[in-house]
Amino acid sequence: MQLLVSALDCADTAKVRMPIPPSFDYEAAVLACARGEQFALRALYEREARWLLGVALRIVRDRERAEDVLQEAFMQVWQHAHSYQPQLGSARGWLYTIVRHQALKAVRDPARLQVLEPEALTALSDQMASADSAAERELDAESLERCLQRLDEARRACVLQAFVDGYTHEQIAARLATPLGTVKSWIRRSLASLKECLA
Repeated sequence: MQLLVSALDCADTAKVRMPIPPSFDYEAAVLACARGEQFALRALYEREARWLLGVALRIVRDRERAEDVLQEAFMQVWQHAHSYQPQLGSARGWLYTIVRHQALKAVRDPARLQVLEPEALTALSDQMASADSAAERELDAESLERCLQRLDEARRACVLQAFVDGYTHEQIAARLATPLGTVKSWIRRSLASLKECLA
């Protein structure tokens, strides 16, 4: 930003500098920039730079890069002030939009992305998938065991015999010497409890 401010200091001193009144006229300053009046750009910078730097910093998360974004944004303001259209929004909002756009552009800059060879990318993807899968299986087994322990012993036995041992409802009823309707009801309610517990 120092480069831009220095350039503005070297501007034609014959021009009168625009004062920064308490009620600053952003639209007049942007329109003055469109006419090539450098004092207007300096006035905008002096009025808004610290706030605009904060916007850039929040997006790029690095002060040096945020300062670069701010400098580039003010260059855009200077070069494209003629494109500002008051009927589409406030001049101050237009400034913030430019800074935000430049900051997002800096974050998405492909030069910042680390490029991996296809083989390395495939290996990394396989490694991550394998680790995720193992972690999920371990978590699922632990969660299921914990939820099964919440069931009373008879219901837990019904569920395990049905889904682990593969017995039919009739076989379970015979093994537990329990009415078939009761076994079916226990299994249905136990599955509902397990589903709720696992959720």
